[in-house]
Amino acid sequence: MSVSYDDSVGVEVSSDSFWEVGNYKRTVKRIDDGHRLCSDLMNCLHERARIEKAYAQQLTEWARRWRQLVDKGPQYGTVEKAWVAVMSEAEKVSELHLEVKASLMNEDFEKIKNWQKEAFHKQMMGGFKETKEAEDGFRKAQKPWAKKLKEVEAAKKAYHAACKEEKLAVSRETNSKVDPSLNPEQLKKLQDKVEKCKQDVLKTKEKYEKALKELSQGTPQYMESMEQVFEQCQQFEEKRLRFFREVLLEVQKHLDLSNVASYKNIYHDLEQSIKAADAVEDLRWFRANHGPGMSMNWPQFEEWSADLNRTLSRREKKKPADGVTLTGINQTGDQALQSKPSSVSSYEKTQSYPTDWSDDESNNPFSSTDANGDSNPFDEDATSGTEVRVRALYDYEGQEHDELSFKAGDELTKIEDEDEQGWCKGRLDNGQVGLYPANYVEAIQ
Repeated sequence: MSVSYDDSVGVEVSSDSFWEVGNYKRTVKRIDDGHRLCSDLMNCLHERARIEKAYAQQLTEWARRWRQLVDKGPQYGTVEKAWVAVMSEAEKVSELHLEVKASLMNEDFEKIKNWQKEAFHKQMMGGFKETKEAEDGFRKAQKPWAKKLKEVEAAKKAYHAACKEEKLAVSRETNSKVDPSLNPEQLKKLQDKVEKCKQDVLKTKEKYEKALKELSQGTPQYMESMEQVFEQCQQFEEKRLRFFREVLLEVQKHLDLSNVASYKNIYHDLEQSIKAADAVEDLRWFRANHGPGMSMNWPQFEEWSADLNRTLSRREKKKPADGVTLTGINQTGDQALQSKPSSVSSYEKTQSYPTDWSDDESNNPFSSTDANGDSNPFDEDATSGTEVRVRALYDYEGQEHDELSFKAGDELTKIEDEDEQGWCKGRLDNGQVGLYPANYVEAIQ
């Protein structure tokens, strides 16, 4: 044993060896640590699962918002499709991360939880059965040897004390030989004291050596018993370490999306969508639909007709000007109306432009079918009907001062039915009246 006596300080100095009395407690504590580590690993995976879920939600929200912005924006053609494909990628990746979250919680987390429950058995008085068994095993193996060690320590202490006493007696006797004041009887007593101390040293030394010999003889049995209990603890810990390795490999498989076929397909599809963008094709489309490639009905001479003195179209009548409702106005030639697009694009990319245009087209308020005399053009719209509560399906930002703005889920009142251009007149709960796209709302059942 690494136990010595330091005469200068008078205290014992012990090593940190496993074989020291009580140092087996670190091995016992490892069992409790194993249970705690299972809980720590579960908490670790739980946090990662929450991160995966939050990331998936952020991807979905990002994709939804930007899909709407791109749809409303001025981008068109194949490049628009390529841009939208990036949002589709985010939505698909979001689904995969939700699957990762589900795997971490439903498989890995539950697997650790079940193994922990099977490996560690709680006692009624607290602690775990496995910890108590290890503690009892080490204590039983160490008890005989610890008893002999205690005897060795006591014998050593007695021997060291006798040696100190002998040294002091010899010093006194030496000093007395040069002291003339001491009589022969006093000198004799000092000599007897020295002799007695020497005998005590021999006796305590013999007892110390005997105790140490007995301790040494019992050490092999002590080591063997301790090894047996320690090996049992090692086997228990080996099961935990191997289980952790197995679980972490499963976690790695669930986190590694690079080996998921659908994940690879997402980026293959994205690459193909982006490569399909064709600038030449988009320019050709724009030229045909918004540029010089559009057809045109050039102005031609037209005879005057009495039918020209007619009312405005429903669209003009529905559109308030400075808060005044128009009921009958003599139309002038340069007051032709533009169609409202069915989408909310600031660029009006989904607006359909007519291939032919002339003053007698539907956009011309003077060419109303009412000119046949079947109805009074100055009467209010008879199809306005009763007011109906509707709910917004999508966000809409009014592009002009007479249009309403609302968010998806908002409720408002429809006060006039849809016109031929797809617009309704409505009133917000705050009293504001204006126009909105009919296909952006649904009737509340």
